[in-house]
Amino acid sequence: MSLSYAIASRVKDYFMMMKFTLTFMVVFSCVVAYLLVPGVEFDLIKVLLLFAGGILVSGSANIINQILEKETDKLMARTAPRPLPAGRLSISEAAVVSVVTGLAGILILGFGFNWLSAMVSLVSLVLYGFVYTPWKKWNSLAVLVGAVPGALPPLIGWVAGAGSFSEGGWALFAIQFLWQFPHFWAIAWVAHTDYTRAGFKLMPTDRGPGKMIAMQAAMYTMLLIPAGVAPYLLGITGAISAVVAILIGGFYLYRAIELYRKCDVPSARKLMFGSYIYLAVILLALLFDKVKL
Repeated sequence: MSLSYAIASRVKDYFMMMKFTLTFMVVFSCVVAYLLVPGVEFDLIKVLLLFAGGILVSGSANIINQILEKETDKLMARTAPRPLPAGRLSISEAAVVSVVTGLAGILILGFGFNWLSAMVSLVSLVLYGFVYTPWKKWNSLAVLVGAVPGALPPLIGWVAGAGSFSEGGWALFAIQFLWQFPHFWAIAWVAHTDYTRAGFKLMPTDRGPGKMIAMQAAMYTMLLIPAGVAPYLLGITGAISAVVAILIGGFYLYRAIELYRKCDVPSARKLMFGSYIYLAVILLALLFDKVKL
């Protein structure tokens, strides 16, 4: 094996531990929130710094998650190929990468923007890595706990731009917070067998997938419709974004209703992919319809 190949393989494993693709989407919401702050103009250097800081902090949290779940990951087909359960990386090496990336991300946010955004990112890291991760084996409230750090990226972005907490940041936090419940449950529905084998309790009922869970997913997607209109009501975005929020919210709700009606894995998978479509569309609609002051 050549040295260059070994280095490339190791870097690939680091990216896999950080869940780079998923993290990129989460951090995108952070950047959008930053750009939505009144008075903030697009600055490529600032955007790249925010992306870097967000990806490093989120990646650090994901590595902590995989360190704590190394043995559990061995039990699931989806996670068994990960670097730690597959034995390609050691826990000590993963821990070093987690500390380095976490510290680097927090320092980038602190020096590049403000220390309030850095502190919020640290809270997000701790909640995800050390609270949500072990909680998944205790009871289904883990989804509620995990939805908090999952919704903090847009708040971090807002605080990075505004320097303080305000209604706009909390409105964006609310959208991503509510979005996660049907998203989580759709994933848990699709991977129910794997999660059960690993001892994870992510469903709000011990009876597993069924109409009760589908109904709750539909309720959260319904709440997303007014939540998506909130940035318009606060004067952050224009009326177009409100119309898009209603339409894409209706699409997400339709996917949830279909899951309630059919209660099967294909419908859960459609809801899962529908959640990604919803988040991408709502964020882009808000960004492109920002009110210019």
